Amino acid sequence: MPLTATPVTTTRTHHLSGFRTAVNDSFVPLQVTSHRPDSFRGLIRGAGVDGVHLSDVRATPHVVERTPELIARGDRPWFKVSLMLAGTGLLIQDGREAVLRQGDLAVYDTNRPYSLVFDDDFRTLVLMFAHDALELPPSALSQLTGVRVAGDAGLGAVAAPYLAQLASHLDELDGSCGSRLAHTALDLLTTVFTRELGLDAVPADPHRALLQRIHEHIDRHLASPDLGPASIAAAHYISTRHLHGLFHAEGTTVSTLVRTRRLERCRRDLIDPLLADRSVATIGARWGFPDAAHFSRTFKTAFGVSPSDYRAAR
Repeated sequence: MPLTATPVTTTRTHHLSGFRTAVNDSFVPLQVTSHRPDSFRGLIRGAGVDGVHLSDVRATPHVVERTPELIARGDRPWFKVSLMLAGTGLLIQDGREAVLRQGDLAVYDTNRPYSLVFDDDFRTLVLMFAHDALELPPSALSQLTGVRVAGDAGLGAVAAPYLAQLASHLDELDGSCGSRLAHTALDLLTTVFTRELGLDAVPADPHRALLQRIHEHIDRHLASPDLGPASIAAAHYISTRHLHGLFHAEGTTVSTLVRTRRLERCRRDLIDPLLADRSVATIGARWGFPDAAHFSRTFKTAFGVSPSDYRAAR
């Protein structure tokens, strides 16, 4: 996981070969072709912070393909979200096609083949992030690949203007609040995709409805030192055995979920410039790790470095 922000880079090219190189450097290996290579023009401005990469892409007509052969190279899987800022584009993945016009957005997975077709000059913002960056399982997002999310209605109309502003202010990602801006974008996308998947509705299955309430309860009480299986079960009038059974069916445990959510809150606080005056131990205690040594060991196991080193590197 990147610990530092990458400064804004700009690549302007009048040659398809140069644009192809810039695309591969900015994203993952891709096949780029154009039926008008002699008149091709392209520009990519990119920046990244805390594992979130944003690229403002402007170019003349071309086609981008992520082929099975390129995927077989074993690159790390990413999700990408494209927001059309000008022109139109066609996204094809998983047997679905989405025609994207100005303000529309769509998600796609670099771990599976996809195509992007641009028949005219265009401009798009591309966000790229790891599969675990959103608080949604990759299996759920796979239901939305190649699906248009309208930018002029619903929650898409809330998220699109913010993302568009990021495209015009990539320099801000290299500043002290860059991580906050990037994670706000991820939070907005999580909210949009949750609505698109219908996960914010009360499930018809009573077990799913109960599990959803439990997840919401955990998120609301992460800072409570009393949060644990016993208190969670009591708050929902079920036995701890029933609680553990619900999570076992999901392939995880209550304690694992609580620890993962708490560590993520700690990680965000450690790189938050507004919390720079708070000690590592204070941040750990705030999110349920009152023992500083235990917090340090747990954090290092999860992220590969101690919380102090993580903050210093950032």
